[in-house]
Amino acid sequence: MAKLEVKPRVSGLRPDCLPFSEVISQSIANIAPSVTPTVNAALVFASAGTGTWFTYVLATIGLTFVGLNINQFAKRSASPGSLYAYIARGLGPMAGVLTGWALVLAYVLTAMAVVSGFASYGAVVLGAIGINPSPIFLFAICVGIAWYVGYKDIKLSTVIMLVLEAVSVGLIIILGMIILGEKGYVIDPAQLTLQDAKPGGIVLGLVLGVFSYVGFESATTLGDEAKQPLRNIPRAVISSTIICGIFFVFMSYIEVLGFQGAPVKFNESAAPMSDLANFAGVGFFGVLIAVGATVSMFACALASINAGARIFFSMGRHGIFHRSIGRAHGRNETPHVAITLFALATFLVPTIMNMVGVRPLDIYAYTGTIATYGFLVAYILISIAAPIYLRREHQLRWTDVLSSILAIGFMLIPVLGSIGLPGENSIFPVPTAPYNVFPYLFLVYMIVGAVWFLILRSRSPNMIQEMENDIEASHTRFSEMKKV
Repeated sequence: MAKLEVKPRVSGLRPDCLPFSEVISQSIANIAPSVTPTVNAALVFASAGTGTWFTYVLATIGLTFVGLNINQFAKRSASPGSLYAYIARGLGPMAGVLTGWALVLAYVLTAMAVVSGFASYGAVVLGAIGINPSPIFLFAICVGIAWYVGYKDIKLSTVIMLVLEAVSVGLIIILGMIILGEKGYVIDPAQLTLQDAKPGGIVLGLVLGVFSYVGFESATTLGDEAKQPLRNIPRAVISSTIICGIFFVFMSYIEVLGFQGAPVKFNESAAPMSDLANFAGVGFFGVLIAVGATVSMFACALASINAGARIFFSMGRHGIFHRSIGRAHGRNETPHVAITLFALATFLVPTIMNMVGVRPLDIYAYTGTIATYGFLVAYILISIAAPIYLRREHQLRWTDVLSSILAIGFMLIPVLGSIGLPGENSIFPVPTAPYNVFPYLFLVYMIVGAVWFLILRSRSPNMIQEMENDIEASHTRFSEMKKV
């Protein structure tokens, strides 16, 4: 008889407490599907035009292949370290630490982006009833509640995220069906033939399209807390990507259709779903969706803080950061120090940017763009690590190699799109300022991380060995549990 998959408690986090519904809610809330039709799709349309829906098809396919590579590790072992631990096992400690370094930045910037989005949409909602709070006040409300929930109880976090996203997505789908009914037709030849869409525009749109999905892998950070992690985490990674991808393709197609012949262009609309609701004669739906977008931004902030803090926590346990960051709360069984530091950064940076005159939606765009680079680094490295790891385990198949090549290929498109290549007719035109500077700022950040790792390795070679041993021990524990 097979042994039950029960994990020994090694990290101090609450073990074996999250069922599949709450595991997948972590990934879905981090994707924040409501944010794409309310914010991101219009930004993609500005570049991709009638090819917006096709951009999301490409993004869904590419990230599904990335998910398959992640699951080569996720179905064999689990830990709060997520891709940081997986890549360290596949490519060695330096690649693992650089991945963790990139993901810590990516998650905290994603949290900053959606906190800024929360302030922007929150101002719209409250303005409708005559209340006009400052963005900084709304930053504090969003981050403060997210910090308390993440600090207090992971189960409370996941339940809240699941309910908020379900309500918000449901409202958007209903409005989408109303728009189709108002139009009276579904087939749009301009979109289906990609009329006037240019390859360069679709490539640029794909950069922002990928940002719509980032965090889909965050269920892997619940490795010590999920029930049946080797089954539920891989299911959550793939299911969240495909479900949200179908939703993005469907809604972007409807939005482009809905704005045809409208007095305002899709990419010039400050609140696309509200405008579409007004066009369809159901303006009250716009208010409901604005509320839904606001709470979806909060759910994504909570998910980003939860996921990023657990990677931060794992790296603290390994001595990459100060050991206090790797402490778990004795009663709440949460990474309370890491969550607190994450929340502080999430509040302070947007606050400072707003104080010097940067609008919340610009903060959203700037921080979200840089965050995408961190995720792309992790997605490319996990896709390189998977076949190397499988070959070492004598389990490599040709389909695994193909999945790796396709994932890397798809992820290189937004990388090249974000950097750009010279030439008027280049398929990868150089982005406009300040976006042309962001890749190089991220590169400097990664160089600092590499230097930090080299200093740690020279000063404390035993620490790096202990990190490798801990990651290997986690893998071995799960291997033993699966034995008959």
